[in-house]
Amino acid sequence: MSGPRLNIFPTRMAQTTMKLRLKGAQTGHSLLKRKSEALTKRFRDIIKKIEEAKLKMGVVMQVAAFSMAEVNYIAGDISYQVRENVKSAQLRVRAKQENVSGVMLPSFEQYSEGSNSFELTGLGRGGQQIQKCKDTYTKAILTLVELASLQTAFVILDEVIKLTNRRVNAIEHVIIPRLENTIKYIISELDEQDREEFFRLKKIQTKKKEARAIVEKAEFASAAQRELDEAESQPADILQADQDEDIIF
Repeated sequence: MSGPRLNIFPTRMAQTTMKLRLKGAQTGHSLLKRKSEALTKRFRDIIKKIEEAKLKMGVVMQVAAFSMAEVNYIAGDISYQVRENVKSAQLRVRAKQENVSGVMLPSFEQYSEGSNSFELTGLGRGGQQIQKCKDTYTKAILTLVELASLQTAFVILDEVIKLTNRRVNAIEHVIIPRLENTIKYIISELDEQDREEFFRLKKIQTKKKEARAIVEKAEFASAAQRELDEAESQPADILQADQDEDIIF
Protein backbone atom coordinates (compact mmCIF):
# COMPACT_ATOMS: atom_id res chain seq x y z
CA MET A 1 0.00 0.00 0.00
CA SER A 2 1.54 3.30 -1.09
CA GLY A 3 1.97 6.19 1.34
CA PRO A 4 2.90 6.27 5.03
CA ARG A 5 0.73 4.35 7.44
CA LEU A 6 0.66 3.30 11.07
CA ASN A 7 2.31 0.06 12.14
CA ILE A 8 -0.69 -1.90 13.33
CA PHE A 9 -1.87 -5.49 13.21
CA PRO A 10 -4.79 -5.80 10.75
CA THR A 11 -7.88 -6.84 12.68
CA ARG A 12 -11.53 -5.88 12.70
CA MET A 13 -11.07 -4.06 15.99
CA ALA A 14 -8.11 -2.13 14.59
CA GLN A 15 -10.21 -1.18 11.56
CA THR A 16 -12.99 0.15 13.80
CA THR A 17 -10.47 2.08 15.90
CA MET A 18 -8.85 3.64 12.84
CA LYS A 19 -12.24 4.66 11.44
CA LEU A 20 -13.11 6.37 14.74
CA ARG A 21 -9.75 8.15 14.75
CA LEU A 22 -10.24 9.23 11.15
CA LYS A 23 -13.69 10.61 11.94
CA GLY A 24 -12.28 12.49 14.92
CA ALA A 25 -9.44 13.89 12.80
CA GLN A 26 -11.88 15.06 10.13
CA THR A 27 -14.10 16.69 12.75
CA GLY A 28 -11.09 18.39 14.34
CA HIS A 29 -9.89 19.56 10.93
CA SER A 30 -13.29 21.09 10.19
CA LEU A 31 -13.43 22.88 13.55
CA LEU A 32 -9.88 24.19 13.29
CA LYS A 33 -10.54 25.32 9.72
CA ARG A 34 -13.57 27.32 10.80
CA LYS A 35 -11.62 28.71 13.76
CA SER A 36 -8.81 29.80 11.43
CA GLU A 37 -11.29 31.50 9.11
CA ALA A 38 -12.95 33.35 12.00
CA LEU A 39 -9.58 34.46 13.41
CA THR A 40 -8.38 35.53 9.97
CA LYS A 41 -11.50 37.65 9.47
CA ARG A 42 -10.98 39.32 12.86
CA PHE A 43 -7.27 39.74 12.03
CA ARG A 44 -8.10 41.63 8.83
CA ASP A 45 -10.57 43.85 10.67
CA ILE A 46 -7.89 44.65 13.25
CA ILE A 47 -5.41 45.53 10.50
CA LYS A 48 -7.88 48.03 9.05
CA LYS A 49 -8.55 49.49 12.50
CA ILE A 50 -4.81 49.76 13.19
CA GLU A 51 -4.29 51.65 9.97
CA GLU A 52 -7.13 54.02 10.82
CA ALA A 53 -5.89 54.44 14.40
CA LYS A 54 -2.34 55.26 13.25
CA LEU A 55 -3.61 57.90 10.84
CA LYS A 56 -5.83 59.30 13.57
CA MET A 57 -2.92 59.20 16.01
CA GLY A 58 -0.75 61.23 13.68
CA VAL A 59 -3.40 63.92 13.33
CA VAL A 60 -4.17 64.03 17.07
CA MET A 61 -0.51 64.23 18.07
CA GLN A 62 0.04 66.98 15.55
CA VAL A 63 -2.87 68.98 16.99
CA ALA A 64 -1.63 68.29 20.54
CA ALA A 65 1.88 69.50 19.67
CA PHE A 66 0.51 72.75 18.21
CA SER A 67 -1.75 73.15 21.25
CA MET A 68 1.24 72.72 23.58
CA ALA A 69 3.17 75.27 21.58
CA GLU A 70 0.26 77.74 21.97
CA VAL A 71 0.25 77.16 25.74
CA ASN A 72 3.98 77.78 25.98
CA TYR A 73 3.59 80.94 23.92
CA ILE A 74 0.66 82.37 25.90
CA ALA A 75 1.17 81.08 29.47
CA GLY A 76 4.85 80.32 29.40
CA ASP A 77 6.43 77.13 30.69
CA ILE A 78 3.90 75.40 32.97
CA SER A 79 5.82 72.16 33.45
CA TYR A 80 6.94 73.18 36.94
CA GLN A 81 3.36 73.91 38.04
CA VAL A 82 2.16 70.60 36.65
CA ARG A 83 4.89 68.66 38.48
CA GLU A 84 4.07 70.40 41.74
CA ASN A 85 0.31 69.93 41.54
CA VAL A 86 0.01 66.44 40.02
CA LYS A 87 0.73 63.74 42.60
CA SER A 88 -0.97 60.81 40.88
CA ALA A 89 -2.23 60.05 37.39
CA GLN A 90 -5.78 61.07 36.72
CA LEU A 91 -6.16 58.98 33.57
CA ARG A 92 -5.67 55.27 34.14
CA VAL A 93 -5.86 52.18 31.97
CA ARG A 94 -7.39 48.83 32.86
CA ALA A 95 -7.30 45.60 30.93
CA LYS A 96 -10.11 43.22 30.10
CA GLN A 97 -10.34 40.16 27.91
CA GLU A 98 -12.43 39.35 24.86
CA ASN A 99 -13.11 35.80 23.69
CA VAL A 100 -12.73 35.35 19.93
CA SER A 101 -13.19 31.71 18.84
CA GLY A 102 -11.58 30.43 22.01
CA VAL A 103 -8.72 32.97 21.94
CA MET A 104 -8.61 35.49 24.79
CA LEU A 105 -7.61 38.88 23.39
CA PRO A 106 -6.65 41.64 25.85
CA SER A 107 -8.42 44.95 25.51
CA PHE A 108 -7.36 48.16 27.27
CA GLU A 109 -9.84 50.71 28.51
CA GLN A 110 -9.20 54.25 29.73
CA TYR A 111 -10.94 55.67 32.78
CA SER A 112 -10.56 58.70 35.04
CA GLU A 113 -9.77 58.51 38.73
CA GLY A 114 -9.48 61.35 41.18
CA SER A 115 -10.08 65.07 40.75
CA ASN A 116 -8.33 67.60 38.57
CA SER A 117 -5.09 68.35 40.40
CA PHE A 118 -4.17 71.45 38.43
CA GLU A 119 -7.54 73.02 37.79
CA LEU A 120 -6.20 76.42 38.92
CA THR A 121 -3.29 76.29 36.51
CA GLY A 122 -3.60 79.09 33.97
CA LEU A 123 -5.89 81.16 36.13
CA GLY A 124 -3.78 84.21 35.50
CA ARG A 125 -3.41 83.78 31.77
CA GLY A 126 -3.78 81.11 29.10
CA GLY A 127 -6.42 79.12 30.96
CA GLN A 128 -8.47 78.47 27.84
CA GLN A 129 -5.45 77.26 25.89
CA ILE A 130 -4.33 75.07 28.79
CA GLN A 131 -7.77 73.42 28.97
CA LYS A 132 -7.76 72.93 25.23
CA CYS A 133 -4.29 71.36 25.40
CA LYS A 134 -5.46 69.08 28.20
CA ASP A 135 -8.49 67.90 26.20
CA THR A 136 -6.31 67.37 23.15
CA TYR A 137 -3.82 65.21 25.02
CA THR A 138 -6.69 63.30 26.64
CA LYS A 139 -7.93 62.42 23.15
CA ALA A 140 -4.36 61.49 22.18
CA ILE A 141 -4.12 59.12 25.18
CA LEU A 142 -7.48 57.59 24.27
CA THR A 143 -6.27 56.98 20.72
CA LEU A 144 -2.98 55.59 22.05
CA VAL A 145 -4.81 53.15 24.34
CA GLU A 146 -7.00 52.04 21.44
CA LEU A 147 -3.93 51.55 19.26
CA ALA A 148 -2.20 49.58 22.04
CA SER A 149 -5.23 47.26 22.31
CA LEU A 150 -5.32 46.70 18.56
CA GLN A 151 -1.57 46.16 18.33
CA THR A 152 -1.58 43.63 21.19
CA ALA A 153 -4.51 41.75 19.65
CA PHE A 154 -2.70 41.85 16.29
CA VAL A 155 0.41 40.17 17.71
CA ILE A 156 -1.56 37.51 19.60
CA LEU A 157 -3.83 36.72 16.65
CA ASP A 158 -0.86 36.47 14.32
CA GLU A 159 0.74 33.77 16.49
CA VAL A 160 -2.56 31.92 17.05
CA ILE A 161 -3.43 31.93 13.34
CA LYS A 162 0.00 30.56 12.42
CA LEU A 163 -0.32 27.82 15.04
CA THR A 164 -3.88 26.97 13.95
CA ASN A 165 -2.89 26.85 10.27
CA ARG A 166 0.02 24.55 11.08
CA ARG A 167 -2.36 22.22 12.92
CA VAL A 168 -4.85 22.32 10.05
CA ASN A 169 -2.12 21.50 7.52
CA ALA A 170 -0.73 18.73 9.71
CA ILE A 171 -4.15 17.11 10.08
CA GLU A 172 -5.01 17.55 6.40
CA HIS A 173 -1.70 16.47 4.84
CA VAL A 174 -0.20 14.10 7.44
CA ILE A 175 -2.66 12.64 9.94
CA ILE A 176 -5.70 12.07 7.69
CA PRO A 177 -3.71 10.51 4.77
CA ARG A 178 -1.84 8.27 7.23
CA LEU A 179 -5.09 7.06 8.80
CA GLU A 180 -6.68 6.54 5.38
CA ASN A 181 -3.66 4.52 4.20
CA THR A 182 -3.79 2.48 7.40
CA ILE A 183 -7.49 1.74 6.87
CA LYS A 184 -6.85 0.75 3.24
CA TYR A 185 -4.02 -1.53 4.38
CA ILE A 186 -6.23 -3.16 7.02
CA ILE A 187 -9.08 -3.65 4.52
CA SER A 188 -6.74 -5.21 1.93
CA GLU A 189 -5.21 -7.54 4.52
CA LEU A 190 -8.63 -8.56 5.83
CA ASP A 191 -9.84 -9.20 2.27
CA GLU A 192 -6.75 -11.31 1.64
CA GLN A 193 -7.41 -13.25 4.83
CA ASP A 194 -11.02 -13.78 3.76
CA ARG A 195 -9.90 -15.06 0.37
CA GLU A 196 -7.39 -17.39 2.00
CA GLU A 197 -10.02 -18.62 4.44
CA PHE A 198 -12.51 -19.18 1.61
CA PHE A 199 -9.91 -21.09 -0.42
CA ARG A 200 -8.95 -23.16 2.64
CA LEU A 201 -12.59 -24.00 3.39
CA LYS A 202 -13.17 -24.89 -0.24
CA LYS A 203 -10.16 -27.22 -0.25
CA ILE A 204 -11.33 -28.82 3.00
CA GLN A 205 -14.81 -29.30 1.55
CA THR A 206 -13.34 -30.86 -1.59
CA LYS A 207 -11.18 -33.21 0.47
CA LYS A 208 -14.18 -34.16 2.58
CA LYS A 209 -16.24 -34.91 -0.56
CA GLU A 210 -13.45 -37.05 -1.98
CA ALA A 211 -13.06 -38.92 1.31
CA ARG A 212 -16.83 -39.39 1.56
CA ALA A 213 -16.96 -40.69 -2.02
CA ILE A 214 -14.16 -43.18 -1.31
CA VAL A 215 -15.91 -44.35 1.85
CA GLU A 216 -19.24 -44.69 0.06
CA LYS A 217 -17.60 -46.60 -2.80
CA ALA A 218 -15.88 -48.92 -0.35
CA GLU A 219 -19.13 -49.46 1.56
CA PHE A 220 -21.01 -50.16 -1.66
CA ALA A 221 -18.39 -52.70 -2.77
CA SER A 222 -18.40 -54.31 0.65
CA ALA A 223 -22.21 -54.55 0.64
CA ALA A 224 -22.20 -56.05 -2.84
CA GLN A 225 -19.56 -58.58 -1.80
CA ARG A 226 -21.55 -59.54 1.27
CA GLU A 227 -24.69 -60.08 -0.81
CA LEU A 228 -22.72 -62.26 -3.24
CA ASP A 229 -21.24 -64.28 -0.44
CA GLU A 230 -24.62 -64.75 1.19
CA ALA A 231 -26.16 -65.87 -2.12
CA GLU A 232 -23.44 -68.50 -2.67
CA SER A 233 -23.63 -69.86 0.86
CA GLN A 234 -27.43 -70.51 0.94
CA PRO A 235 -28.66 -74.24 0.13
CA ALA A 236 -30.88 -74.96 -2.90
CA ASP A 237 -34.63 -75.04 -2.34
CA ILE A 238 -36.13 -78.31 -3.72
CA LEU A 239 -39.62 -76.92 -3.69
CA GLN A 240 -38.68 -74.32 -6.20
CA ALA A 241 -37.12 -76.75 -8.71
CA ASP A 242 -38.68 -76.73 -12.17
CA GLN A 243 -38.75 -80.57 -12.70
CA ASP A 244 -37.76 -83.60 -10.84
CA GLU A 245 -35.14 -85.99 -12.07
CA ASP A 246 -36.22 -89.42 -13.34
CA ILE A 247 -35.89 -92.22 -10.88
CA ILE A 248 -34.85 -95.61 -12.28
CA PHE A 249 -35.73 -98.74 -10.32
